[in-house]
Amino acid sequence: MLTQEEPVETLFPSYALHMVEGVQIAFIGLTLEATGSIVSPGGIVGLTFADEVERVNALVPELTGVGVETIVVLIHEGGLQSGLYNECPGISGPIVDIVEGLDDAVDVVVSGHTHQAYNCVIDDKIVTSGASFGRVVTDIDLEISSKTGDVTMATATNVVVTRESADPVIAAFVAMYKQLAAPLANQQIGTITATLEKFAPDDSPGLSTMGAVVADVILDATQDPLLGGAELALMNPGGVRADLDYPKSGSEPVDGIVTYGEAFAVNPFGNNLVVLTLTGAQIDALLEQQFADGQQDNILQVSAGFSYAYSASAPAGSKIDPASIELNGVAIVPDQEYRVGTIGYLADGGDGFSVFKAGTDRVGGVTDMQALQDYFADHSPVSPPALDRITLVP
Repeated sequence: MLTQEEPVETLFPSYALHMVEGVQIAFIGLTLEATGSIVSPGGIVGLTFADEVERVNALVPELTGVGVETIVVLIHEGGLQSGLYNECPGISGPIVDIVEGLDDAVDVVVSGHTHQAYNCVIDDKIVTSGASFGRVVTDIDLEISSKTGDVTMATATNVVVTRESADPVIAAFVAMYKQLAAPLANQQIGTITATLEKFAPDDSPGLSTMGAVVADVILDATQDPLLGGAELALMNPGGVRADLDYPKSGSEPVDGIVTYGEAFAVNPFGNNLVVLTLTGAQIDALLEQQFADGQQDNILQVSAGFSYAYSASAPAGSKIDPASIELNGVAIVPDQEYRVGTIGYLADGGDGFSVFKAGTDRVGGVTDMQALQDYFADHSPVSPPALDRITLVP
């Protein structure tokens, strides 16, 4: 636990002070405590992510000690609500407990992470979120006493960005880079017979057509014995970032063309592929980690030939039917070893899949984007695969 007395060395300054008409305002910046589970572990070696409430509350005495009475917290954590973009009915999620635990000296909390838009008052603090991708800008007005430095009135409004007129400087900047990128972005790498969708349909147990194809891409790129000898491949759903649309767009002459730019939107992270060895028992344990902490939306995308069944109503740790886990129609054996292909992010335990870190005999491979290019070159036209690799049972 962090206390005021314990020295903390941060990667970036914990806060910034801004003088506005003679009054100091503190802005405390925080990533979320769960950062370690959603980024590549290899990129955060040596870093720890503190409890958000403890960290803010430890800073408050330091700020009030130098006369700061107005404190704004900027945090990459958020919540969910059921109303419109300027409302707050049923607000839930981590942000609620965080705000309720903050020192009363905090006046405003600007949140994010969930891509939601909301405008709330929680524990007498304004709490906002501006959706995502620049679609909403939050306008926060604070009336502050010049004598005491205290906030005497606070209001917030989420303003929809209508994009009625472009900023000429930004528009010119974007146009320049689009022109520079066009020769590569518009290069055709393959074709599809129908749209490949990143989100699983409502009647699917979690597998999407785009996710299944990406898993097939990983298997295709790593199954050669010289490239790792993968027998199955797994991909995290959050790493599949876009659909591949069948209708033509831009300068495409016909439907079904896949360009480099469209494929890059699907796989923008530049992950290297990795093949590692897991036992059948470890694969079972890995699949159970899909449902850690009550999650139901972190279903790994699986390659053709690999299948299993799970029960959403079963207790945590027992949702997978071990007898249903099959590779090419044959049940996996708990103490038998299997070669599994994935991306480096998952291989390092990303998204909470720590079982991957126990994998042995690791072999690195090409980037996910190169694998995608190669797959479309060899297999076009690519059709949406059947979503029968994962089965949901009562």
